[in-house]
Amino acid sequence: MSLRGDGPIEELSIPSGTTVEEHDVVVDGDVLVGGQSTVELGVRGRNVAIGERVSVGDDIEAEGDCRLDTWCSVDGNVLVGEDAYLGERVTVTGRLMVSGDLDIGDDVTIEEGFEANGWIVIRNPVPTIVFYFIVLSQLLRVGETDAADELAEALADGDDVRDPLLVPRSAEISDDAWRVSTPATVGDDCRLHGNLRAASIRVGERNEVFGSLRAREDVTVSADTVIHGDVTTRGGTVTVERGARVLGDVSAGDLVVYDGAEIQGTLRARGEMKLIQETDSELSLIH
Repeated sequence: MSLRGDGPIEELSIPSGTTVEEHDVVVDGDVLVGGQSTVELGVRGRNVAIGERVSVGDDIEAEGDCRLDTWCSVDGNVLVGEDAYLGERVTVTGRLMVSGDLDIGDDVTIEEGFEANGWIVIRNPVPTIVFYFIVLSQLLRVGETDAADELAEALADGDDVRDPLLVPRSAEISDDAWRVSTPATVGDDCRLHGNLRAASIRVGERNEVFGSLRAREDVTVSADTVIHGDVTTRGGTVTVERGARVLGDVSAGDLVVYDGAEIQGTLRARGEMKLIQETDSELSLIH
């Protein structure tokens, strides 16, 4: 399995606590971007691994390791707290600053120069961070969650294990929109800018999304989340949980709204429309 192919990334997964700050995506954990994606924002995370032919529109800041696969381009600086791995024909328009070792492939262009405090090796590198994501995702796929937790803890060198930001192949991410052809999942306590477009969408609790949600299949807006836009699905079910707020219209195949949710726009459902009222002992449905 490789970052060049379909790879292990089968959805857009935005971990809890992710924010967009002054045109940067900021996460506490690792970042993995699948091949042939366009990320117009900067990226800040712990370890950062960027797939083949990915375009990044601003600075990359990695607390740990950073890998840029072949034919990547970064329109800005690359700042790395530990080791860096650059594949063949990578282009960086700014400066590369590496606190540890630098592995670098052929025909790499760094327009404003580079500095590395450790060893500099010129070759086509295959760093450990890639295998970390591949093996971890395979364990999760087959249901070996205990083994996945042990692997993550071992590779984190005693640090707290945090969920990574996973961006699937051929994604488009900008201030205006996050576009993927896969399902999308947003964790809790995130602050995002841009419309979210995906096969299906699940947004966790206590998020604020400055944009609309649109999917081909189901969309779920969890408790105490605010959506500053419309929520639309072609043929799936839209679920708006208790305490959630949608500051636009909602259009769905079927619509499920929990008592205590707030929708400021119009409601459209081609199929069933349900209001779920919570009591102390049971849930009651009002059609």
